[in-house]
Amino acid sequence: MPAGVAGDPLRKDRSLSSIVCRWCGGDRGELVLDLGAQPTSEFFPKVDEPGPDPLFPLRLWLCAGCGLAQLPDDDEVPEQPEGIEPRALTDQRRDAVTAAAAAGLLRSGATVVEGPTPHGGSWLPGLAERGIHPAEPGARAGVVVDGSFGLMHARDQGAAFDGLLARLADDGVFLFQFHTFAAILRHGQWNAVRHGHFAYYSTPTAVGMLAEKGLTVTDAWTFPLYGGTVLLAARRGGVAGPSVAAVVDAELAEGVHDVARATALQDAVGTSTTALRETVEAAVAAGGRVMGYSAASRAVALLHMAGVGPDILTAVADASPAKHGCRMPGSGIPVVPPAELVAAEPGVVVLFVPDLMNEVRRALPEVEAAGGRWVLADAVT
Repeated sequence: MPAGVAGDPLRKDRSLSSIVCRWCGGDRGELVLDLGAQPTSEFFPKVDEPGPDPLFPLRLWLCAGCGLAQLPDDDEVPEQPEGIEPRALTDQRRDAVTAAAAAGLLRSGATVVEGPTPHGGSWLPGLAERGIHPAEPGARAGVVVDGSFGLMHARDQGAAFDGLLARLADDGVFLFQFHTFAAILRHGQWNAVRHGHFAYYSTPTAVGMLAEKGLTVTDAWTFPLYGGTVLLAARRGGVAGPSVAAVVDAELAEGVHDVARATALQDAVGTSTTALRETVEAAVAAGGRVMGYSAASRAVALLHMAGVGPDILTAVADASPAKHGCRMPGSGIPVVPPAELVAAEPGVVVLFVPDLMNEVRRALPEVEAAGGRWVLADAVT
């Protein structure tokens, strides 16, 4: 794997001939997904704003040098409204802290630095319960965490890792959690690729990246969140345990560095968008009202490319007050509070985030009590 970052990997001209890797600076790689111009998932216009909504190129490039899947384009996109963190994420964070503690990595009395993230949520309360508290500003810490998917938002991956790892004590542990690229390939999750998420790590690539920074990944855990989330523990002078090789080998077998396997994501686009539209149209033709749940970023390109609008999917409910009164970018579907979904008594509710299924069924039993049914967008696609 090439070391360091050559030149300026962030120059604005990132046509195919000028793409360079956000990590290693290499220019050998392939586009494995091209969604054309898409509305940004970070910008929810008000319902009464007619548009047109801004569109930006959305492509995925796989580096042949280090294996990092990444957005090659650097468009500035608007900020997203603040969301409500689902229970699935808080449960995942608890399970991750428990796993790291069981491995003896979280010593009471240690200090912690948590990397920034726009997603909300924090490991700090869970670590405080184990006697680990934030380090003083500028001080190095025994535990450094990127557990809430913050590093993937950095255009300059090398600088972002350097900045966070500079806070790691010589004998400290770095905990790095990510939605693995292996899961994106495994489940055909092309709509996990979105503006503002510049890096898509696989475990083999992440292990190599950390090795370049002098860290050995000692432990690896897998979790079901998002269809496949990985937590790595790394330290200077560490020894890789068997769990690391097991996850690395499994992901290599799934083709995380294989261009031919990765380009299958392009085929999944047409399959999933057609299936979603046909499912919604069939429900409407049967005389039912169709609504959605979760104005999630992954739903934006899916609805836009499927050509599903408010004429057939009347609204998307979401728990975030910041999104109420807005509409889905590109498709124009209004975002409403969950109470409006319940009052409408839809026959079908399309759930765009499968991890929320148990949570929303508990929170909104009225949907099924009125004869409605929940349909996973991932299942119909």
